[in-house]
Amino acid sequence: MSSPSGDGQSPEMINRNNGSTKAQWMAEREDSIYLDSDNAAALAEGFASEATLPIKSGFLEKTPPQGGLPFQKRWVQLDAEYLRYFQNEKDVYSKRMIPISSMVSIVPAGPQKFEVATKNRTFVFRAQSESDRNEWLSLLQNMLQKRYSSAGMPPEPCSPVLMHGNLELRGVHSKLYVTVNEDKLILYRNVDEYKLGIGITSIQMKLGCVKDADKRAFNLVTPYRVFSFVAESMPMKVTWMKTIEFAISSALSTNALVNKVWAQESNRFCADCGAAWPEWASINLSVIICSNCAGQHRWLGSCVSKVRSLRLDQSVWTDELVQVFLSLGNGRANSFWAANVPPSEALSPFSHEEDRKSFIFAKYRQGKYRCYHKLFGQQKALDNALCSNVQTDDILETLSLLFCGADVNCNMGHSDVPSPISLARSYNQHLQVELLSQNQNTEVPRLEVEYSLDRLEESPALIMYSGNLYKMGSTTRPITEQKPREEFSFRWCILKNGKLSYGNFRSSTPSRQLSVEDVLCLSVDAPGKHGYEHTFEICTDSDRLYLFGDDDPDTVREWIRSITKAFLPANVQDLAETAFRRVGRLRYRVGLMQEVSRLGWFSLAGTKLYGRLADGSEEKIELCRLQELSVQQDQNRLVLLERGRMLVLESEKKLDFQGWMSDIQQAACRAGDSLTEQQLTSGDIPVIVERCINFIMQFGLTSQGIYRKCGVNSKISAILESFLQDARNTHLKEGEHHVDDVAGVLKRFFRNVKEGIFTSQGAPNWLHAIEIKEQSQRIAQYQTLLNALPPVNKATLRTLISHLYCIQHSATTNQMNRHNLAIVFGPTLFQTDGTNNTGSRVIEELIQHYVAVFNVSEEQLQKEVDEVNWFMKTNTENFMVRTPPDPGSEMIFTVYLEEAGQIRELHIKVCPTLSAAAMTSEMLEKQSITPQERDYWSSFEVNKTEDTERALHHLEKVFPLLSSGSTLVVKKDDAMETMLTYLASKTNISKYKTMKVREGIFKGFQDRYVTLSGTTIRIYKEAQSVRPERELPVKSLTLYQGIKKKLNPPTRWGLTVVNKQEKRQCYLCCDSETEMREWMSIFMSIQYDGDVWPANTQ
Repeated sequence: MSSPSGDGQSPEMINRNNGSTKAQWMAEREDSIYLDSDNAAALAEGFASEATLPIKSGFLEKTPPQGGLPFQKRWVQLDAEYLRYFQNEKDVYSKRMIPISSMVSIVPAGPQKFEVATKNRTFVFRAQSESDRNEWLSLLQNMLQKRYSSAGMPPEPCSPVLMHGNLELRGVHSKLYVTVNEDKLILYRNVDEYKLGIGITSIQMKLGCVKDADKRAFNLVTPYRVFSFVAESMPMKVTWMKTIEFAISSALSTNALVNKVWAQESNRFCADCGAAWPEWASINLSVIICSNCAGQHRWLGSCVSKVRSLRLDQSVWTDELVQVFLSLGNGRANSFWAANVPPSEALSPFSHEEDRKSFIFAKYRQGKYRCYHKLFGQQKALDNALCSNVQTDDILETLSLLFCGADVNCNMGHSDVPSPISLARSYNQHLQVELLSQNQNTEVPRLEVEYSLDRLEESPALIMYSGNLYKMGSTTRPITEQKPREEFSFRWCILKNGKLSYGNFRSSTPSRQLSVEDVLCLSVDAPGKHGYEHTFEICTDSDRLYLFGDDDPDTVREWIRSITKAFLPANVQDLAETAFRRVGRLRYRVGLMQEVSRLGWFSLAGTKLYGRLADGSEEKIELCRLQELSVQQDQNRLVLLERGRMLVLESEKKLDFQGWMSDIQQAACRAGDSLTEQQLTSGDIPVIVERCINFIMQFGLTSQGIYRKCGVNSKISAILESFLQDARNTHLKEGEHHVDDVAGVLKRFFRNVKEGIFTSQGAPNWLHAIEIKEQSQRIAQYQTLLNALPPVNKATLRTLISHLYCIQHSATTNQMNRHNLAIVFGPTLFQTDGTNNTGSRVIEELIQHYVAVFNVSEEQLQKEVDEVNWFMKTNTENFMVRTPPDPGSEMIFTVYLEEAGQIRELHIKVCPTLSAAAMTSEMLEKQSITPQERDYWSSFEVNKTEDTERALHHLEKVFPLLSSGSTLVVKKDDAMETMLTYLASKTNISKYKTMKVREGIFKGFQDRYVTLSGTTIRIYKEAQSVRPERELPVKSLTLYQGIKKKLNPPTRWGLTVVNKQEKRQCYLCCDSETEMREWMSIFMSIQYDGDVWPANTQ
């Protein structure tokens, strides 16, 4: 039978040669990646260093991931740990690694075929012959059976994971999940397969090196290939590089210590499962263990087992500690720890993780298999025996006494030798001192069900750590100023039994303590913020803040790790794995309409907010991409809106809320100087770009020489700095900002932005494209280069060129045709000095061929042209056109939604026929808000210059208001219910009152008698007057709530009456809010013939 694929062919060619469908090829690409090697010839000499020595290897055929035909020929290798398959026999890096430990069954599957079933997938292989198939079957089935027995070859120890997370691998256009495992980098398709252990390939790093690259990229150089990775952020890039460099240096470090410990024969096998050549140890339990068992020892907590590496933790291994392990050895140590292990419960190197966890828990946490001392249960006798024994060199007896209950800190009753440690030291028993010191804070094993296996991870009592820290006195205010070293005090701290205790001297009973259950959050300060280089803060349920620090980063890092592990629940421990700035618990609501807040756990790392919600779901919010971030200080509430989804964070404690608010606001600002690192809109466009373009379109489309004329440099700098500090809260307003200044801001932003809009690597290709003579080929090249840009750069370039296309469409008015615009924007966008006009030629072509390059549809183009025409009319007349607008025209306008004290900015399409009621409904629908009974949602016209606002009538058209300079806000009308009730009680729709009135003919506010009846407002000098001073027809007036503050109205309850025909205003002051609402209700009832609110909505 012929092979379906030839050796050395790419996956694409293999599938084409066999006529496989596109879906099968895509499935193969998604399932694995193909990593060729640059030095395949070196494989014969160097492969042994890249993987475990294979037990069997050869060609097999396997089915594609979707199970379809044809089979694909692969080079397959089986070793003690993995079944790996490669593209061909020359490749160094596998396409898949199936761990033996994940296999559930291996069975025949037809002629020459067999199936390898894992927990989540079945792999089907076909051998060249039945005998070859049977040999593979026999080997795999034997290895599977050995997992459940103590016999057989031990697997290659799985080294500990130093770091794991997502990285993009250039060349395969795929984001992978990557782990750094001591001396290997292992690639996984995603995090789920990482948890199952099914990887793609492992990269040996012993002979490799790490090199920096552009932006977030770095290279791992190996003898066979250069791997170019891209991290999620610059801080993560630095962390990845440092971790890999550490792993490489550790892998190359001397084996002297390991060989010295292994000189004791029993130390060559794991004390728990018997795996060969273990490289880890529990330094207080005095046993050498493999990496798999070391993971379960860590799970017990450092109060039970202190796990250290023989290779990585060189500083821990003093001569005395090494001598303890040589003197005891695993053999003698297990004569105590494993004296009574039933054969049915013994571990093997192939044991399941759950079996391993149960055994180690029983052995060391419960002491189930230990050899009980004859004095067990007699505390005083045990203490006396310990004191006697530490004077000798019998450290096995000391181990037995300690872990059967003898108190390592028992009082000797002598001031010279107050403890067993000091007694051993006085007798020069250095090994005894070392063993006792390592177990000063160890919890003695016990069989009582105080900590069940199921709840072990959830119990903070099992997290144990102690050491020196410097602490500042607690405070009830945020720590905003730098605290000098003099304000810190030296403290001996102990984290044990769910308590963080601290005192003035080293003591087992420090004077003060915090309960980890009371910890709301922990925040990590930037280095150098306070007198001690590295500090962290703890905020508690009592609304107090505690500041700790030290100059040693490792000390502070270990304390942070221990405390977060203690107060975070077991199911959210992964939050602490991020390089967090702040981590803790908060109440949350998904949307403001959720009535009851729920408890969640959150971690702020870089510009990302990670959350674990009460229903088990996960949140990941990119703060730079928030559409809105608003604060409700009075309710300790923070509102985050991302792509239409709202998350509301709450805290019952003001101090805790202020910390989260400050850090999130800071993280939500731009992360850097490139386009991607700016605050972005939902369309992936920098906020500064969108707002400048919108402003110029509304107010500068007809401005002659727009973009060519220079603004005021100081104003440009001020506006730009405001945008760079917090673009989301920077708004451009007519009257406050000039179009030329805003145009200058946009140009300066693009000139200074890091890497430029075309990127430093891509810009030369854009400039060279202009040299292509054939227009169609030139446009095709532009499209290719456009698609190669990062998403943010691509979206921004399209938006900018669309804007310039609209500007040149009005060139007869603004005198800026595409050539003039290109002269301005060529050097700006390509960030050149302007001596060469190539960049300008490129920009001119992009404007000219805007439709073709950016694939603009006719419908979209027509909308843009209609919008330009509308703005042209508005800007030319400087007031709303009196002729009826085209019923088919529409424009995008910014409308604000106010709810529960927070405001959101939304963009909707406004057509000439849109009513206030329709706009209100559309806004509520966009935000998934369902009006409740007795909710009166209305659209409001808000004039901030005049300090006034008014509720629009439900039938009033919104379109004429867009050029008024006012702001449109949708919110609840708190006055409407009172007004409707008042009108329902009135039989005569009229109102009379002596009020404080101000008009152009008056100086300040004066008493006047005002009547509102029929269809007219009349103002009399006094109630007895026969002739009014003023008569105003109600239906020609507009009534606003509020009076301009600088007029100093005598009361807070004022009304502004505007006669737009005469361009005059009149101000009325009421004595109470109720009276003001009564006047408003009468006015609206007269103006709209009693139709104040739609009858069918309430």
